[in-house]
Amino acid sequence: QVQIVQSGGGLVQPGGSLRLTCAASGSIFSIESMDWYRQPPGKERELVATITTGERTNYSDSVQGRFTISRDTVKKVAYLQMNNLKIEDTADYYCKMSISTKWLSPFTDYWGQGTQVTVSS
Repeated sequence: QVQIVQSGGGLVQPGGSLRLTCAASGSIFSIESMDWYRQPPGKERELVATITTGERTNYSDSVQGRFTISRDTVKKVAYLQMNNLKIEDTADYYCKMSISTKWLSPFTDYWGQGTQVTVSS
């Protein structure tokens, strides 16, 4: 069994910062990519940031330069540091990890439970 648990989020004023954390536990052999998605109210879920095993990162244009994704592979944790938050960053944020549970088994996507981020004055 694999579990993905998110923490962080909440209410912040425009220009503020928040950090989201995503921790994996259970029967894990290897973690490939770690991703953060978000789903604004009434909109579809979108990819925000990705970090690979080699720690290559990629960001959506809307968060480039403001958000930073990082990972601690040993601890099986992903982070999303969000700075200079804007009202349009308000959304439910989800972590996804691509995980293999044993040697030579395929990678499967596991999702966190989601956490709400509200940017408002």
